[in-house]
Amino acid sequence: MKNINLAFLGLGTVGGGTYEILKMNKDLIEKRTNCSFTVTKVLEMNQDRIKSLGLDPALQVTDPALIYESDDVDIVIEALGGIDFPAEIMEKSLLNGKHVVTPNKAAVAANFDKLKEAARKGNAQFRFEASVGGGIPALTAIQEALAGNQFTQVMGIVNGTTNYILTKMGDEGWSYEEALKDAQAKGFAEQDPTSDVEGIDASNKLSILMALCFDTYVAPDDIPREGITRVSMDDIKDAQAKNGKIKLIALASKMDGKLEYSVKPTFISNDHPLSGVSNEFNAIYITGNAVDELMFYGKGAGALPTGSAVVGDILAIAKNI
Repeated sequence: MKNINLAFLGLGTVGGGTYEILKMNKDLIEKRTNCSFTVTKVLEMNQDRIKSLGLDPALQVTDPALIYESDDVDIVIEALGGIDFPAEIMEKSLLNGKHVVTPNKAAVAANFDKLKEAARKGNAQFRFEASVGGGIPALTAIQEALAGNQFTQVMGIVNGTTNYILTKMGDEGWSYEEALKDAQAKGFAEQDPTSDVEGIDASNKLSILMALCFDTYVAPDDIPREGITRVSMDDIKDAQAKNGKIKLIALASKMDGKLEYSVKPTFISNDHPLSGVSNEFNAIYITGNAVDELMFYGKGAGALPTGSAVVGDILAIAKNI
């Protein structure tokens, strides 16, 4: 059985969830891949977190060079969060021939071309399925099963926080403030929800989707963006009167060679599949010239759903090493 050595950058929600899945489904994973997996390095400042996952504290390193220059690391799992620091480590890892898996949409979106080029130069694989839809395997489908399509549109509900808030405003009649407070209490929203409610998170994800669907990179900051903070109950009721709902939609369409894109609150008719996507769930709706219309639906966040996509990327790489 082939052994694959792993290095974790961060063991927070997603990093920890990823390791838990590898441990929980160890026998099944080994049977399906004919590979065993060994954690050889961990970049995590919190030793208690390392111990709580059952990992040896001796695996802890504080210098990332000990990971990307190491001979006993095959795959680097970056789950630190942030942009510049993790992107730098990922780039150096790829250039050193280390395969990289990450759920970090902000770092991927801001450095897409640079990281793809580093992977090419280092002859390494760079996979980021979890960066857009959490546990939803849409990116793999776009790049593999649907690769023969010319895509004309990709749209989606790609932020669970805003979808939860808008669902509660529409279904329960809650105010924006009430819905946000409840989302924070349930762990769907951060204490500082700016990235979610102002559409920044969705713009990062749309940037990645466009790069894959249309072979065109658009920086997240260049995507026209409007959040949900100005959506009123009058807007919600007006949409309901017209047999629809307000959703924060990330949308990119290509017609006659022209690519148009935006993130903004949008009226969705009740007969559209996206209208039934409620609470913290996400969905990505794709139109291709061969396959026509497809929708991918599921949990867009959380330790195990997101970790599921990260593990999928790890196993895909392992099979090809």
